[in-house]
Amino acid sequence: MYNLSSQIMRAVDSIALNISEGSIGQSNLEFKKFIGYSIRSLAEVVTCLHKASKRYYITEEEFKEHYKYAFNLMNMMVAFKEKIK
Repeated sequence: MYNLSSQIMRAVDSIALNISEGSIGQSNLEFKKFIGYSIRSLAEVVTCLHKASKRYYITEEEFKEHYKYAFNLMNMMVAFKEKIK
């Protein structure tokens, strides 16, 4: 359980850190690349949520709540990435 929760925390941190790193003083193409890294980190979080649910570390309700939030965030991030020219 510790390894999985640690991985989730690292992946969540990676989402924000990649957005931050990509946003400063670089080209839009480079920024899009870092947004892509952030999206992949979010996908990693979702995979960890599935694993936590299958291992009964979290309830079905908790999984659904976190999955819904992640799904909405993923849609926003993908839309944002597509807006970067």
